[in-house]
Amino acid sequence: MPGLSFVTTDPGSPAAAGMLRAYYNDIVGRYWGRVALPAEVDSAMADEPSEDLQGDSGVLVLGMLDGVPVACGGVRFVDARIGELTRVYVAAEARGAGAGAGLLAYLDGLATVAGLGTLRLTVRSDLVEARRLYARSGFAEVAPFNTEPYAEHWFAKELGVVGVRLALDATGPGA
Repeated sequence: MPGLSFVTTDPGSPAAAGMLRAYYNDIVGRYWGRVALPAEVDSAMADEPSEDLQGDSGVLVLGMLDGVPVACGGVRFVDARIGELTRVYVAAEARGAGAGAGLLAYLDGLATVAGLGTLRLTVRSDLVEARRLYARSGFAEVAPFNTEPYAEHWFAKELGVVGVRLALDATGPGA
C-alpha cells in the first residue's frame, strides 16, 4: 500500500489513544453484534489497559497512511523468547490493501530484533478475517496457552528460522 509507514508510539499518545479506541469499538461491537456503546468501550479499555506496550514490557505500533493513523498492533514481551501480538487492528478504509499483512510483517521484524523466537496470539471465533490474516502470515493454530475469557483460537509462529537457516548454510560444511 503506497504511503503506508509504521512507527512505534507511546500508548498514551493522542494518535495511539484514537486507534486503540477504534480497535475496541470494533471488537466490542462485533462481540455484541451491534454498535458498541461508549461505556462498553470504556469498560473494555479499563479491563485491558495498553500501558504495558512500551519500554521493557512491549511495543505499540501505528500504521500511518500518508500521515494519518489507520492501523495499530502491539507486541507484549512475555519472557526473553516469547512475545504476544495484541491490539491488532486495521481501520475499515485501509482493509484489503495489504495494511494488515504489512503491520504483521513489521511486528515480526521488531520481535525478531528484540530476540524473540516465538510470537503467539489469541483471537475470538467471530473475527474470521483476522484468523485468515494470521494464517496467511505464517501463524498456525496451537494448543491453548492461556485461559483468557475471550480466547477461542490460539496461534503461534516461530521467528527467525529462515535467517538462522541461511546463516547456518553459509557457515556450515562446504561453505
